[in-house]
Amino acid sequence: MSFVITTPLYYVNDKPHLGSVYTTIICDAIARYKRLLGEDVIFITGVDEHGLKIQRTANEKGIKPKIHCDEISEIFHNNWKKWDISFDKFIRTSSNNHELVVNEFYERVKRSDDIYMGVQKGWYCVGCEEFKDNPENSATYKCPIHQKNLEWKNEENLFFRLSKYQQQIEEIINEPTFIEPIERKNEIINFVSRGLKDFSISRTNISWGIPVPGYDNHTFYVWFDALLGYVSAISSNSTDNFLNNSINGGWPADIHLIGKDILRFHAVYWPAMLISAGMKVPKKVLGHGFLTREGQKMGKSIGNVLDPDLLLSRYGNDPVRWYLIKDISLGNDGDFQDRRFVDIINNDLANTIGNLLNRTSSMSRKWFDNKVPNNEKRSIENKLENLAKIAVESYINKFNNYKIDLAANEVLSLAINTNLYLNDNQPWLLIKERDNLPLVKEIIYNVLESTRIIGLLLQPLLPELSSKINDQLGSLYKDNIPWEKQLEWGILISNSSLPKPTPIINKLEYE
Repeated sequence: MSFVITTPLYYVNDKPHLGSVYTTIICDAIARYKRLLGEDVIFITGVDEHGLKIQRTANEKGIKPKIHCDEISEIFHNNWKKWDISFDKFIRTSSNNHELVVNEFYERVKRSDDIYMGVQKGWYCVGCEEFKDNPENSATYKCPIHQKNLEWKNEENLFFRLSKYQQQIEEIINEPTFIEPIERKNEIINFVSRGLKDFSISRTNISWGIPVPGYDNHTFYVWFDALLGYVSAISSNSTDNFLNNSINGGWPADIHLIGKDILRFHAVYWPAMLISAGMKVPKKVLGHGFLTREGQKMGKSIGNVLDPDLLLSRYGNDPVRWYLIKDISLGNDGDFQDRRFVDIINNDLANTIGNLLNRTSSMSRKWFDNKVPNNEKRSIENKLENLAKIAVESYINKFNNYKIDLAANEVLSLAINTNLYLNDNQPWLLIKERDNLPLVKEIIYNVLESTRIIGLLLQPLLPELSSKINDQLGSLYKDNIPWEKQLEWGILISNSSLPKPTPIINKLEYE
């Protein structure tokens, strides 16, 4: 069985922003963690390329929608490479394979008698690609997300019988772990309790989209099209039975990680569509919050948008990853504060972890011939060993429950406790008395061993920094030994060589 995890398929109206980087980094951390546990992971990301918004964006630029999509999709793909995102599949909804999947899915839904022709009237947000529920003063109402006026639509569309699946959707969303966090779950339960309404799955007079078979001038509604990207990403390139191939390839998804603004589509519309097509629903939908900057919503008009490319070039991958993973509780809104970012990186990574490794390695090399000491003496109770075991157990428990910020804080707590152990025992004073040599060896060994475990725990969170810690300890991580086995205490090899220490992360300057 494969473990399938997906980011949203990002809308290509513009290049990646910090919110999309955040979602993708969280998915990457989970995917890396699952691989370390030995699971067969399929990590899906990609882009949603159809719809009125894209058509208009391309028109404003004076180019064809396909050319615009090619440009922005390439930027997304290259960005994820620059951020060292370990995705397995990158799907574009403009691909031929995807269109075939959409058509096959549509035929299945039609066979379930869930498609009919109707008239759609209402106020529409082009940015959300969504009809809004009768907002007051609709003509002047602005979408709270996109801050743009709604547009009146009155057209003949094909509809999907969502109302037919009221009871089944109620059962699904009330399952204990289907929607997380609880705040998001309660929002959806409240929405569904008001009664599900059929929704349109086609649009007219939009040329940039997948044509609906048998209906001139109709293209598939962008959400009916885009959600199927998760399926087409794992379908093979055979000539038929794409949906069966995707099922055999790993469907259903184990987790959809998405922003809370698109939760309704993933937790209500999508499961109903899948049931109609005779397919399994995803196992979990996790809706994370929005990112603000210094307490304000980011916006071009305010001039406070954080360019992720600038962050990456200025600070590097691991500092940004650490801040986004560790300082934002997954599911809640997060705030990017420049000074707090610098302080956290300097305190957590440069001082607490980096300096711990640097000074301990330096002492060991100086006193024990550039090697890890031979741990001759064993205390009755090894306090640091016990702390490491507790940290590892808690880390795994929290990661398994997608409390990734809490897992990151377990790593930091172990590093803090290791520093306290080192400072309390003061080997730099003990070494002055020859009789203390066995105890000094034990202290230094314990600190280096704890640092080895810290490095291993950082592998899914900060792969680059983890690799540097491994290099500083003499390349101890082994691909042929299960990762969980390597987290056991006492694997550090006595008398093994220690490379000359260099800073594993530089302190940041506040700009």
